[in-house]
Amino acid sequence: MYVIRLADGTLRVPQSLTSEDGRLIGNAYVEVQPGDPDYEQWLAESLTEEEAVERRRRWEEENDELEREFLAFKAEQGEA
Repeated sequence: MYVIRLADGTLRVPQSLTSEDGRLIGNAYVEVQPGDPDYEQWLAESLTEEEAVERRRRWEEENDELEREFLAFKAEQGEA
């Protein structure tokens, strides 16, 4: 999940909620507005919505070799 910078400057920051024993309950985005104490921290690593879509597209198109390696590994594990 990426920190998404909206056109109005609002940041959508991913946040996970876990139980006391560490189990993942859910993932969501929280909105951080300019002027919020944590804004500058997240701004440096934020992407526009368009940049996030482009990264996702490139990952889907360019991960064929990684997918082949994973499937080969998975097949080896199934044989063991």
